[in-house]
Amino acid sequence: MRWVPAAELAALALPGLPATRAGLAAWAAQAGWTAPEAEGRTWRRGPLGLEIAAEVLPLAARVRLEADEAPAPDREAEREALWQAYETLPEAKRRAAAERLAALDAVEALVAAGTPRTQAMQTVAAERGIRLSTLYQWARTVRGVAAADRLPHLAPRHGGVRGERAETTPEALEWLRSAWLSPSRPTVEQCLRDLRAVAAQRGWRLASDRTLRRHLAGIDRAVATYWRYGPEAADRLYPSQRRDRTALRALEAVDADGHTLDLLARWPDGATGRPVLVAFQDVYSGKLLSWRVDRTENTDAFRLAFGDLVERWGIPDHLYVDNTLAAANKVMSGGVPRRFRFRVRAEEPLGILPQLGVEVHFVRPYAGQSKPIERAFGDIARDVARHPAFEGAWLGPNPVEKPHNAGSRAVPIAEVLAVLEQRIAEHNARPGRSSPACRGRSFDETFAASYAEAPIRKATAAQRRLFLLAAEAVTVRRDATLHLFGNRYHDPVLVGLIGRQVVVRFDPDRLHAPVHVYRADGGYVCAAACWSDAGFADTEAARRIAEAKRLRRRGLRLQAEAARVIRAEQLARDIAAAAPAPSTPPATRVVRPLFGRAAAAALPAHHPGEESEADRLLRLAFRRRRAALTLIDPTETEEAP
Repeated sequence: MRWVPAAELAALALPGLPATRAGLAAWAAQAGWTAPEAEGRTWRRGPLGLEIAAEVLPLAARVRLEADEAPAPDREAEREALWQAYETLPEAKRRAAAERLAALDAVEALVAAGTPRTQAMQTVAAERGIRLSTLYQWARTVRGVAAADRLPHLAPRHGGVRGERAETTPEALEWLRSAWLSPSRPTVEQCLRDLRAVAAQRGWRLASDRTLRRHLAGIDRAVATYWRYGPEAADRLYPSQRRDRTALRALEAVDADGHTLDLLARWPDGATGRPVLVAFQDVYSGKLLSWRVDRTENTDAFRLAFGDLVERWGIPDHLYVDNTLAAANKVMSGGVPRRFRFRVRAEEPLGILPQLGVEVHFVRPYAGQSKPIERAFGDIARDVARHPAFEGAWLGPNPVEKPHNAGSRAVPIAEVLAVLEQRIAEHNARPGRSSPACRGRSFDETFAASYAEAPIRKATAAQRRLFLLAAEAVTVRRDATLHLFGNRYHDPVLVGLIGRQVVVRFDPDRLHAPVHVYRADGGYVCAAACWSDAGFADTEAARRIAEAKRLRRRGLRLQAEAARVIRAEQLARDIAAAAPAPSTPPATRVVRPLFGRAAAAALPAHHPGEESEADRLLRLAFRRRRAALTLIDPTETEEAP
């Protein structure tokens, strides 16, 4: 059963019911709703006074009451917006709204106890120190509002924002925002001074400095950070992605990157510079698996470090690497469709990574969330570059932190490699790692525990040729040789690839050793030997070359004879036997005579005494026909028959 307060029924002025509380009470008593024996069935005493059961109301009143209390979609949206705005108010305003609601509830309690409303309003206003007109104003504010939604309606509404905007010219506020939201990060005082100078020239109205400062303080912090400190700083205002590595296993995914050490090293040829460390790390455990040091971050360093990884541990399934020139090159990632460096062509040779079945993922540089090796390089930079053995060679991470003795000496690269190997081993074996995968163990222990149970792909001899040797696309010359760095390489198999591009994999430190030749699609062809040049007067070399040619020609002759078994004479006889017989012309029924010069030319020459009379008459007939056609008198040239 649903109960409705009598005061609320009177305020709603429902059809068929009196519009005043006294009239509604008299009408209910006359109808017998408020009889003592009907208590609990048609009426009851509630916290707000007399309450009447909605079921006894007239039909028109019940319909109107249900329509008023059923929230429409737009009214429900307004209600949600009202409560959301209430939640954003300061605590002082929400406390004031609660005090106002408590005062109105006290009035309703007195009215329910039998006190007249006017007297109840006066009593509550006097007890709480509220002006009577203010209390009436609060009551009018919540008139017709459900009891559950009165609190946000009673919240103070004053804010002062409209006054600020009305007091300042809108163009001045736009100018102030544009001046303050600058990458040069000017101070508020400087922006206000410049604004007042511009406003005096253009006639803008300005509020006080305090009001203008509040306007700048109201700008969204993310927007202000974006303009004053850059997009990267704005991104740091929001939580970054935290990747769970516990679902991986050892060597399932690795990441690689290059790091320039902050120390001065000396190479064997006397050149000095900052060495570059290229390393591969296991994503699951965080262990550094392989590394190489070179003068720059180049393709060979990545190739050799990856070769050490595959040779010692196995082939990973996934590789996360920067989209740099050294890592995203055609030698390593040729044919990968999502490479942004260079143009991906259909005819380009496959790189080492796709041929080994490694799925490459290119990530943003300096992104520690997608490449955990960035965190490891921080430890390496601290533990290696500042090693006591490198005193005087440490150059500092930036000019501000540059030591006073920076560059006073250069450390031999051999010492750098020795210290680096020692520090990386200590980095992997250090206990107490707090990552979810390690749980207090070291990187070595975490990797070893998972590596013992993980399915590992080992490289075959053919696969080791891919990552241990560099690659270069060359064209097979017409003499079946390959020219590379001034050397010539040859193998008889290359005869079938003359004029085509092949991929040559070689060791840059052993250019006189045989090179391995692959087709453009990655198929292995042969190992081509190096043909070194001989001296001009070297007769021994000439004799060896001549003997090699003689043997090759003999072998080629035997191959040629084996390929052509049937001789040429037999081929000619077979063709003649299979040739069709010559065709005879068919007999004709109509004969077309010849006239004119063609007919004369077809006649045999005249020899007196040798032709018959019939031949002579036929010849004369033809001559007369010719004379008639050419309008010549036949008696002038020929005798009569």
